[in-house]
Amino acid sequence: MTHPMEGQPVPQVTFRARRDGDWRDITSDELFKGKTVILFALPGAFTPTCSSTHLPRYNELAPVFRDNGVDDIVCLSVNDAFVMEEWKRDQQADRITVIPDGNGEFSDGMGMLVDKHDLGFGKRSWRYSMLVKDGVIEKMFVEPEKPGDPFEVSDADTMLNYVNPEANRPANVVLFTKLGCPHCMRAKRLLQQNGYEYEEIELGAGLTTRAVRAASGSGLVPQVFIDGRLIGGADDLERWFGQA
Repeated sequence: MTHPMEGQPVPQVTFRARRDGDWRDITSDELFKGKTVILFALPGAFTPTCSSTHLPRYNELAPVFRDNGVDDIVCLSVNDAFVMEEWKRDQQADRITVIPDGNGEFSDGMGMLVDKHDLGFGKRSWRYSMLVKDGVIEKMFVEPEKPGDPFEVSDADTMLNYVNPEANRPANVVLFTKLGCPHCMRAKRLLQQNGYEYEEIELGAGLTTRAVRAASGSGLVPQVFIDGRLIGGADDLERWFGQA
């Protein structure tokens, strides 16, 4: 379904942002002119869906988007500059440009400013994503008008399917490790050498081998999982890469 804003230029707004501890004005032209940009907008920094899924997945897929012609990924919310910068640091979202639409001007110009007084939020952006080429909106994915905070179509995977449905997504890799474990270091080197990003779960501080045993059936570390499949320890991982 075509959205009325598709084919239209983005609103011309000057955002008051913070960069490296200083104030900086950023215009719509600076963000979008001469570039291919994905913008995803959300109700608020530090809110559950935004922090657990929306922002992290765009950050995770940023290299794939760039390999497919996207110059920048912008996250916009009706929050102030301090909140947006702190949220970016907290989420370690180094691949995302965060933009504070503090006065709601851009969201209003998009027709996406909504009233969330019932939550004590005031006016915020509706959740959506869009692909913008040289300042003109090519495609929008707008969440359906349902109660609460629907999250069905503005996600990173939906956008990637539009940009290139054949794009290769990175594998989901998790490994259990323990401080000082040489086999764990070896497993991490193997993953890095083969271009795999990973999440590391280090035992200690209340996390015991019980967690490893429950997940893998073994109390030994490392234990590597790729896309939900147990690979095993460093030797198993080496054999797996040899067969891949």
